[in-house]
Amino acid sequence: MLEIRRMTPQVGAIAEGVDVRTMNEETFDTLYRAWLDCNVLVVRGQNLELNEFLAYSRRFGRIDPHPSKSTRHPDCPEITLLGANKFDADGKLNMAIYARGASGWHTDGAYDPVPFKATQLYGVAIPSRGGNTLFASMYAAYDALPEALKQRIAGRMGAYVYGGRRRATELLNPEDRNKQPAFHPLVRTHPETGRKALYFDPGKILRVEGLAEEESNAIIDDLTRYMVQPASEYHHQWKKGDIVIWDNRCSYHKAAGDYPPEEDRIHWRVSIKEQAAAH
Repeated sequence: MLEIRRMTPQVGAIAEGVDVRTMNEETFDTLYRAWLDCNVLVVRGQNLELNEFLAYSRRFGRIDPHPSKSTRHPDCPEITLLGANKFDADGKLNMAIYARGASGWHTDGAYDPVPFKATQLYGVAIPSRGGNTLFASMYAAYDALPEALKQRIAGRMGAYVYGGRRRATELLNPEDRNKQPAFHPLVRTHPETGRKALYFDPGKILRVEGLAEEESNAIIDDLTRYMVQPASEYHHQWKKGDIVIWDNRCSYHKAAGDYPPEEDRIHWRVSIKEQAAAH
């Protein structure tokens, strides 16, 4: 019997009592509505093969292979394999793999002209402690902005690249490191809920379009201070077999990056875009 419970008033819901491999359309619609309402949806207790994870993920949209080609699953390039091969040949911990996603709060795919609708992870191996994924609401971030700052960014676009101002591109192949920026409004209206959100990623933004560098950097600093509202946070403690999907149109996330390095923390990941319109 499907049971869905909210984890915080604003972000996070956990669903139990459902097998995503066999559920009908009505059950999926219930999960989808809970996801829109709560930004982040956890479905517990699953036991999936690669093709089953893909089939469930495709119910949310179109899967787009991640630009980090070196971390794609060897048997399925649509899936990114997170946390594998984190030790170099000499036994040194590769921090780009171990601490992936832990450098700061972000949204996935802002560097893409068509940003990701959602990201979904499946917990394959979970460490004995640590390794949580943290989430926060873009809606709450926008609501918390002072009115003067809302006015300053109204109609403004952010320019984004994968490595941001730090040019952190070590996970990309050389041919993918110098792509042109993508542009997105800083205040983005969610296409399904109609709510306004602060669409912002401090690690991937180059500048606020149309402003001098000093003013652009000042606004980026201001937005970074407001983007994570503590009352809107949900910290997910993983269990093996969890599927977690978050809405990149209205939520930020980061990995805690604090689990024992000698233990495995391995996930399958897919990046999901809107379905292409039928012609």
